Amino acid sequence: MTTVAGAAVVVGVDGSPRSMDAVEVAAAEAMRRRRPLRIVHVLDRRPGAPREASPEVVHERAAACLAEAARMAGKVSSDVAVSTELLSGRPMPALTGLSRHASLVVVGENGAGGLLLGSVANHVASHAACPVLVVRGEPRTGGPVVVGVDGDGDSAGALDFGLEEASLRGTSLVALHAWCGTDSTELTGTCEFWFGEAQEERVLAEALAGAAVRYPEVPVRRQVARGHAGPLLADWSHLAQLMVVGERGHSGIGGALLGSVSRHLILHADCPTTVVRSGVLSGTG
Repeated sequence: MTTVAGAAVVVGVDGSPRSMDAVEVAAAEAMRRRRPLRIVHVLDRRPGAPREASPEVVHERAAACLAEAARMAGKVSSDVAVSTELLSGRPMPALTGLSRHASLVVVGENGAGGLLLGSVANHVASHAACPVLVVRGEPRTGGPVVVGVDGDGDSAGALDFGLEEASLRGTSLVALHAWCGTDSTELTGTCEFWFGEAQEERVLAEALAGAAVRYPEVPVRRQVARGHAGPLLADWSHLAQLMVVGERGHSGIGGALLGSVSRHLILHADCPTTVVRSGVLSGTG
């Protein structure tokens, strides 16, 4: 994956409990990656936007939110350089714009102030120029990193990111490739016909070629499973510390925009999920 030199980990906050969870996860990522942490709060000051208080009160609340987020980040690691920024505009384009100069964007699954609503997480994950980590479920330090592998270029970035994360976290990686064994088509609501488990084993082996050379310290478990990728990956999320998927694919991992699997995990995963779009920038350097 291409490295954005010196790029920060960016996290959006709105004062909700889930956004503060996102700050803790983002601070841990910044510490692992030896990156600065950039905490942002977006105020919607467009004409006609909802106003619950005077501009002065809104600004004071936002400043307090950023100060609390910085305090929480400092508790995670005192070695991470933390900056805060108060922006004006709409949350979705603001965070998407920041992603062009970030190594990772972290958002919560939902929130109270509009910044971290599910639609925002979905939009940013669909359009960001770097990987997007959606904080949901139960953040945990145990368990493997689990990656959905579809055998084409759309999941190559996700696999690279997952291997990198497993190395940084000192844990193992599970590479899951889902396939269907029916002769029905997508028009019937089931999966397309594939050649069989032996063929799918080869697909996964080819996707993982070279992984042991690049990350010899990461134990890799290969799993080829018959069924729909979304539920299979969601089952793994009860044990994993991080799920990683591409934006789309052709073997059960994807569809339009984020694709059915990425959307399924953002809505149902029991641990944080990272979406890696094809060709995005990332890295630890």
